[in-house]
Amino acid sequence: MKEFTVRFDLGDKAVQVPSGTLLSEAAQLAGIDVNQPCGGQGRCGRCAVQILDGTVRRRSTLRLTTEDVALGYALACQTVVEGDVDVHVPAQEKIERRLTTDLTVAEVRVPSDYLFSADQSIRRVKLNLSEPNMDDQTDDLSRLLTALRQQVGLAPVTVSLATLRKLGGILREGQWEVTALLDTGTEVGEDLQPARLIDLLPGLVADIEPIWGAAIDIGTTTVTVWLVDLVSGQVRAQASEYNGQISRGEDVISRIVYAGKNSGDEELRQLVLATINSLIERVSQRAGEQAQDLSGRTVKAVVAGNSTMIHLLLGIPAASIRLSPFITAVNQPPLLTAQEVGIDIHPEATVDCLPGIASYVGADITAGVHASGMDLSEKITLFMDVGTNGEIVLGSEEWLVACACSAGPAFEGAGVANGMRATRGAIEEVWINNNDLEPNYRVIGGAKPAGICGSGLISLLAEMFITGIIDKAGNFNLHLETPRIREGAQGPEYVLAWKDETQTGKDIAITRVDVDNLLRTKGAIYAGYNVLAESVGVSMEMIEQMLIGGSFGKYINIEKAIQIGLLPDLPWDHFQFLGNTSVRGAYYALLDRKSRERITEIASKMTYIELSADNRFYDAFMSALFLPHTDLSKFPSVNGMFAG
Repeated sequence: MKEFTVRFDLGDKAVQVPSGTLLSEAAQLAGIDVNQPCGGQGRCGRCAVQILDGTVRRRSTLRLTTEDVALGYALACQTVVEGDVDVHVPAQEKIERRLTTDLTVAEVRVPSDYLFSADQSIRRVKLNLSEPNMDDQTDDLSRLLTALRQQVGLAPVTVSLATLRKLGGILREGQWEVTALLDTGTEVGEDLQPARLIDLLPGLVADIEPIWGAAIDIGTTTVTVWLVDLVSGQVRAQASEYNGQISRGEDVISRIVYAGKNSGDEELRQLVLATINSLIERVSQRAGEQAQDLSGRTVKAVVAGNSTMIHLLLGIPAASIRLSPFITAVNQPPLLTAQEVGIDIHPEATVDCLPGIASYVGADITAGVHASGMDLSEKITLFMDVGTNGEIVLGSEEWLVACACSAGPAFEGAGVANGMRATRGAIEEVWINNNDLEPNYRVIGGAKPAGICGSGLISLLAEMFITGIIDKAGNFNLHLETPRIREGAQGPEYVLAWKDETQTGKDIAITRVDVDNLLRTKGAIYAGYNVLAESVGVSMEMIEQMLIGGSFGKYINIEKAIQIGLLPDLPWDHFQFLGNTSVRGAYYALLDRKSRERITEIASKMTYIELSADNRFYDAFMSALFLPHTDLSKFPSVNGMFAG
């Protein structure tokens, strides 16, 4: 096959590729990162590059205007090389962390029943071994295992080849006094794993010395790591960062699609590992001087995340998750070592991936239910984690049912013309004057706005509805006396910020297409929890508390969310925003064997309901595609605003 040269203006070298190679693949070979938030399906238009010279063939021009194509723009994921090509790569979207934390370290509480010696799977034991002589020529390993059995009561204990290679030297360096770090076994499914030697240190280590562990939450959008002193139970440092996989897909379906292309699965695995490992390095530095080389002394990690994230982390094919009948390869992975997984902590450290339930209800939800305490509550509770997939659990201490609905990434800024993630420059709250329809807004970081994030979109949608800019079906009122309502390239739109007020030098507006996307997202979430409740004979009035997990939930304005029909019309004191319940559940499981067992019990007793197989979901979804709903009796507080 004939090869051609592709030159990128951001790279320092040209690459040779066969005819028919995608520009996105050529960019990757050149070491240039081109964002593909839709997973390379050609739907988002955010991988657009400019062809300066040469021959290419565009498979699709979706989201490119005729003018864009005339200027040479092409979608990198949908354009193939058919000759030598010179390519300009526009500056890619920069993802910055929002400078807020889930909670301060001081706010993380050790479980009240925490007792290291009784409940920890990780143990540090001091051993005095008999010194060999001509009358006792027992081999080193047998001598160690005998001491563990006689002095600690542990048998059997598995030892890795890497530890065997250094065993003799450590025993003699410590003059037959050593300190062993062991994982004494964690119940996984129905099996209690045998004890395993993680590390052996010469001499007797003081009891007050920390033993380090990590609680890790792999979210579709954000990865969070808590560094924990397993002796005291205290969180010593925490850090969060956007999941590096975002550039290859903003939702789980896009990532599964990308994983199925060429070596996409390994690329996604390396991207999330790079994120986790950079966070481990960051929390190690934050822990202080006593934590130098701390990552290598971290001996256990508990990982929570949705089913797709766990599969991609472990390099397990995830294709079956998105294909009927939607089956995972595994809901409860076995215990692994850090070396096997690729996490940069002690190579023999235990990595425990918490159990999930189904393709779209994963370990982030079982951990979240545990952290919320709803499985121990007498109250009928609705727990919801709002993200690209809306995961919902209903129940009490007696029963639990769960479902997931494909909400889409609209409330995370994707699929909206001026949408963006909750980073600096994002409009996060909006108020519209009822008289002149002029807006006021609050921007993250206080700078000029660059776009609108999820909480801002909810607020804006509610304000537009309440002030009559749009009707309950999302139609714009073009007869109102304001220059902010106008006909745009995609139909009617409302201008929230004029171009001279923005970072981009372009107007920030919300279009009718954007409104439709938001209505579909909120409609899916509303239909999800209503059908779930209906399936077990629970009405909205019977729900005694509503718990919302996830970082997105922390910034939702309850009143505005009710006004658009995203949340049910319940008394405000019924709502609690819990922040990142997934990492908190992983933290409890890291500290306490009983907590780990409880998460397994939650997974085993939770009934999963597949909404795609329930005809009621479609009917409920269609009824929810209005503000706040076709049936206003379901939202009396909103209906009352228009009465009289």
